[in-house]
Amino acid sequence: MKRPYIFCHMMTSLDGKITGSYMNTPEGNLAGNVFYDIAFGKNAYYKHQGWLSGRVTTDDNFTFYEKPDLNENDPKVPEGDFISEVDANMYYVSVDPSGKLGWKKNTLTYVDTTAHVLEILTEKASNSYKAFLRRLGISYIIAGKDELDSEMAMSKLYKLFGIETLMLGGGGVLNWTFIKAGMCDEISIVVASAADGSSETPTLFEARNGLGDTKAIGFQLNNVQIMEGNSVWLRYKLNIKE
Repeated sequence: MKRPYIFCHMMTSLDGKITGSYMNTPEGNLAGNVFYDIAFGKNAYYKHQGWLSGRVTTDDNFTFYEKPDLNENDPKVPEGDFISEVDANMYYVSVDPSGKLGWKKNTLTYVDTTAHVLEILTEKASNSYKAFLRRLGISYIIAGKDELDSEMAMSKLYKLFGIETLMLGGGGVLNWTFIKAGMCDEISIVVASAADGSSETPTLFEARNGLGDTKAIGFQLNNVQIMEGNSVWLRYKLNIKE
């Protein structure tokens, strides 16, 4: 199967959290700049064509839990995938199995990076939701009947949109699911020199809601760099031995 090279790039606190009040500290802000520059800056380390996040991460950062503007009387849309733009400089790929995200337009801007929105749906997504995406010019692919078929999804991203390198950007459940499915090639973590001790915020990797098992796996440390604000950039390869 041909698929993108997938690297998981995240920022965490010292206690492994991917969100929380630590992000608003001076150390967290500086680490956030490091995180962004590695993936999206003018001299970015990674040269990728898109980044992938789950529905909750998307709602937290971009759609803010808005409801989609659905019309239950929309005529039936054609079967299969919908390709609105095939030559975007950057894609934002959101895993949204049932079709719940309330987009307002077909692009988003993260700091100074603009990306075309591309949804990964399953067959559970309604006709009215797919019609909603088509009205906005948002591309979508269908990958799986009731649950995400990650191999099918990644194959389609490679074949239909030319995405050769893809950043996996959370949340923790999606990160762990891709790792356990053998769909992640590299881990890149910027660790902020800060922590908030919260037990309510998500961690870098999580197995829950029946997604992913808790069998431990090992990683091979490839590189360590001290960065701005006393943050640390860690890069790992996976060392999965089944």
